Parts: sequence; C-alpha cells; structure tokens
Amino acid sequence: MPTEIIINAASEETRVALLENKEVVELYIDRRKEGGIIGNIYKGKVVKILPGIQAAFVDIGLERAAFLYVSDAGADAEEYARMIEEEGLEGRMEFKTTLHSIEDILQEGQEIVVQVSKEPIGTKGARITSYISLPGRYLVLMPTVDHIGISRRIKDGKERARLKEIVPSIKKPGMGYIIRTASEEMDRESLAADAEFLELLWQNVQEKKEGVSAPGLLYSELDLIFRIVRDLFTSKVDRLVIDSKTEYERIKEFVRLYLPAMLPRVELHEEEEPVFETHDIEAEVNRALDKKVWLKSGGYIVIDHAEALTVIDVNTGKYVGKRDPEETITQTNLEAVKEVAYQLRLRNIGGIIIIDFIDMEKEKNREKVFNAMQEAFAKDRARTNIIRMSELGLIEMSRKRTKENLMRTLCEPCTYCGGRGYTKSAATVCYEIFRKIRKLSRATKDKKILVTVHPSVANFIFDEERQIIEELEKEYQKRIVIKGDAGVHMEEYDILTL
Repeated sequence: MPTEIIINAASEETRVALLENKEVVELYIDRRKEGGIIGNIYKGKVVKILPGIQAAFVDIGLERAAFLYVSDAGADAEEYARMIEEEGLEGRMEFKTTLHSIEDILQEGQEIVVQVSKEPIGTKGARITSYISLPGRYLVLMPTVDHIGISRRIKDGKERARLKEIVPSIKKPGMGYIIRTASEEMDRESLAADAEFLELLWQNVQEKKEGVSAPGLLYSELDLIFRIVRDLFTSKVDRLVIDSKTEYERIKEFVRLYLPAMLPRVELHEEEEPVFETHDIEAEVNRALDKKVWLKSGGYIVIDHAEALTVIDVNTGKYVGKRDPEETITQTNLEAVKEVAYQLRLRNIGGIIIIDFIDMEKEKNREKVFNAMQEAFAKDRARTNIIRMSELGLIEMSRKRTKENLMRTLCEPCTYCGGRGYTKSAATVCYEIFRKIRKLSRATKDKKILVTVHPSVANFIFDEERQIIEELEKEYQKRIVIKGDAGVHMEEYDILTL
C-alpha cells in the first residue's frame, strides 16, 4: 500500500500527515508556543507525597506539578524487564502493580531524575516516570536496566534471533536496549552506531545533572519533524514531502547521515498551492472535528467526548438495505467498525471508549463485528484492548493515550454555551424572566420595568407570550418594556426598575 508523509512546516506551527492509499490516517500537530514535552528528562523535586493514592507530585519546572505513580517509581529491574518482554513495547513502560509503598521510595524535598511519559491533558499535569528510556533510530536505550527486549512487530523468528544475538555484543554492562521495528534487516555496524550515539546522549544527561539545580531540564526530545523522520520514515514509506526549504535541507542532512538509501524519497514541495491542499489533507483535518461522520452506505456515527471517556453511537441513517433488517444492521455495524478505527487513529482519541452498535439478534453477527474490530485495530500503533460485545450491543475498549486528542488540540470549549454543547431555549429564558419580574414587582414601588434580552428571546416573548406580559402589567400595575440587544448572551438578561 502506498505510504506517504506530508509535512507542512511554518514558523508558528508544524503539521504532519501520514497517508496510506492517499487517505490520511494519522495527524501530528506541534505549535511553537506550546511545545511538546513527551520524552523530556528533568531533574525534579518531590513537593508532595500522596499515600492515599500511592503517588507523588514532582516539580519539574512546568506550570503544574507532574504526577508520579508508585508503579512508575518503584518497580524493580526484574519486573521492568519482564513487562518489556511480555508486552513487546517500544519506549517507556507503565506498571499496574508494585510491591513498594510510595513512602518507602520518595520523601518530600527529594531530588529525582524523571522523564515525561504523558503530556499534560486537560487539568491534569504531566505524567512522569523514573525509568528513563532514550529512543534512537533502531534501538531504545534503558540506561538503568540490564535487559534486551524486542519489538513485537518483528514477526520473523530468525530475524528476532539474529537481532537478539547482535545487540548483547554491542551494549555496555548494566544497560539495556529495546530493539525497534526499524532495526529489522539492519547490519551490526548500524546498530552499534545507534547504541554508541545513545550512550553518549545518556552520558551528557548524567553530566548535566551534576550542574543543574532542581527543577531543571536535562534533555529535550527532538522536535516533531525529526521525531517523524526517526520513528516513521522507514523503508515502507514511499516518499516524504515537506514545504519548507530550510527543514528540507535539515532532513536531507539527517537522512544522508543515517538513511542514505532513503534520500531519493525526500521531496521539497515547491508549488504555489499549499501542500496540505495539494494532497486533500486540509478538508480531512476539518472533517476530523465533526461530531457526526457519515458512512458510505448512508449510515453514520456520532462521536461524543465526556470527561473520562469517549462514546460512539452507530446509526443506520439513510441506509434501509433490501429485505432482511438483521443483514442491514450487521452491514451498517461492519462499515462503522472501519470508520471507528479510522477516526480514533486520525483524531488520536485515547482512554476508555464505548461503541454503541445497533442491536443484532444473532450471536454470529455480534461475533462477526467483534472480529472485525480486532482486525481493524491490528494496524493501530497505539496499544488497544477490546472487550467482547455485550448483550446490549456495546463494545468497550481502551486505547493508549499519551497526548491531547485532535479536538482538544485545535479547539477550546465554546464560550457561548460554556462547553455544554447546548444553550437554554428562548422559552426557558423567557419563563425565568417572568419569575424575576414577579419577584421584583413585589419588592419595588417603581412603575416601569425594563428588560434587556437577546433578540431571539425578545421575539419569543412578543410572538408567544405577549398575553403573559399584559397579565403581569395588570396584576402589578407596572409597565413592562422588552428590549432586544444582539450583544446580550442568549441565556443572559438585564432587568431594571425605573
């Protein structure tokens, strides 16, 4: 399948799209003022121990203190190595259990070297770990763990054995490595050069630690463009296109040094039309913010974000099928599976996700949809866990989340509705006003009441409830004046007595 990386690099923002078969499957956005911090290493200071949840707050110099779970600070080396071997993960680990207590490991005021494993999300501070890992092109260095792990994406048994034989011979005692997917079919010299580079990097971190007071930055991860080249620009990518001459030259220099065979695949976009528009990516970015996504058959899915989870509802919409309702429903659900997998990956939605499929009576059809889900997420680079469909037609799943999803990155809560997604209706606001008029009329001797409201509320009062105004005027012997003002919020109003 044709795979392309398209990069739009501007001074204020860098955007990267990964295309498969001309279809955008992943989007990465890095804004200069915000700056990603995943992978950064800090010398931090423990500011608070939380025994109740076995965690600690650590000041690493950011706006909010970072969060360190006991499982990210207290797992021993053997457990760390075992988890890597079982999970086959590339990069930082997360532990669910530990025999240690947070009070036994850390004390308030203690200085500690940590690495950011999750960006600050919403109101939460960054999540950190004391288990450092430095990713290179082919290897990930674990400077404090003597273990060799290998990516589960390398399937060939002979190749796994070959790599596991090479790496121990090039590593230093006491250090460990995870063999990345990109190392497949690479020679010993390339792996050794990568290992040497990472070991020098760690040495620099150690030296800087001695001269920096906490909180302080010890190591900053590569910028987005170089992370993409390092992690995604593999032999499976047909071409990389970038629209910045400066960044194009930087990439060529990097590729010439580390990936000379890939140099012809790096291209500079020199057309007048923006690179994202040339490849129809701009429209896809906007579509990725829509709540409702239509399916080709005429059905649709609705994506709702709650505080702690994402809910996706599947509907038949315009699709009525032919004769068998069960077949129509099953086909809609199967089509929705592909779109759900695509949208979660595109929008970088993580955490707990619940998909409400249309009810199917036959168990074999429910099984078919579940199997389709597993197949659809097989290509997802984020770790997923999918639970079988319940009798209510729900599939629960989790998807590893390390940074904000696309919606939170590109949008902010609506200042008009306060993030609810709804505003009070004109009728609701109107009846609130009538209650306030009654209360105010009993408390004042003034003969005139001026009510300033949004024009839609004013129109509702004049068109639907003029009679109530007349009744209030008669009951309280006051003149009530309704004034529409487009500058007034739909839910707000001002009531004055004159």
